[in-house]
Amino acid sequence: MAEFWIHVDESVQKEKRLDLLRRHARGCDVAVASKEDAEACRNAGAIVIAGKEDADIKILDDLLKAETEAKVGPQVALRLAIKSREDEEKAIDAAGRGIGYLVVECPNWKIIPLENLIAKLHQTRTRLIASVKTAEEARTAIETLELGVDGVLLESSDEEEFVKTSALIKGTRKGIKLVEAEVVDKKSLTLGARVCIDTCNIMTAGEGLLVGSQSSGLFLVQAEVLENPHVEPRPFRVNAGPISSYILKPDGKTQYLSELKAGDEVLIVNRHGESRSGSVGRVKIEMRPQLLVEAKYHERTFKVILQNAETIHLVTKEGSESVVDLKPHDRVLIRFEEGGRHFGMLVEGEMVIER
Repeated sequence: MAEFWIHVDESVQKEKRLDLLRRHARGCDVAVASKEDAEACRNAGAIVIAGKEDADIKILDDLLKAETEAKVGPQVALRLAIKSREDEEKAIDAAGRGIGYLVVECPNWKIIPLENLIAKLHQTRTRLIASVKTAEEARTAIETLELGVDGVLLESSDEEEFVKTSALIKGTRKGIKLVEAEVVDKKSLTLGARVCIDTCNIMTAGEGLLVGSQSSGLFLVQAEVLENPHVEPRPFRVNAGPISSYILKPDGKTQYLSELKAGDEVLIVNRHGESRSGSVGRVKIEMRPQLLVEAKYHERTFKVILQNAETIHLVTKEGSESVVDLKPHDRVLIRFEEGGRHFGMLVEGEMVIER
């Protein structure tokens, strides 16, 4: 779970600086602030980090001082600029001395130094925090080497970057609640334009995408990861159904399958509700025979249309079931939500009937 730290430089005009801190400290874990700004951050509920005596966490740039403080005082963060292999070794040495946090800035090479530090520090108790200027840099840091850093420190005065980075961090923390729905009916349909989503990711058993005919009940369709006698597994692919179906995106919005294209992001989810972002490598739309599956949850019936083929599986609590083998009373996993959607965005309290 990535931590979100913020810092607005003291050179920013005071009124604007305090406004940014008050509003965004509510959604962050730690605010790096001067003594003058600390009270505003605390009132917003943030932990305050500074080089002052009354800081919740002290941030220092000297290893020996940081080591001493870590032994006798509050939590300590050591800030380092990583410009060379020697700087990387200093960071690794600091972790061995019990420093709680390493805040690293990579002014030249952005990715390789982080890869090296993540690989060497991910099993230590030291939390690796990457200093970033934009939400895009934050995304790179969180996704580097798949494990990612333990958090990001956004240093900016740009309102949009605060909003985008906050949304990004919340997305990494958000679990998807899945429930079991009972299959009540299944029937063959005529040919239709169905969408195969080929991602740039490797998925495993129990992982796939959430799609369906109703935004309030999306079915977890498993990637083509299983061995069979006729076709090689395609662990990057989800055969997601007709062009009119909804898919859940990483930002929580829904989108029509017909709108997806190479380079778009999709939300990969497993049976436990754990999620991660994936990238679309290509979208294949072809005419194929289709199958309608209906399942009930809380006396409401939800539907999904998928290609009528043995390789398409819906995820269950313990495994998966091919759509051609589904029968009444089987139970499959869906994401259920109340409310309607307007242009993909959830509108709570709105009455929307989708049949």
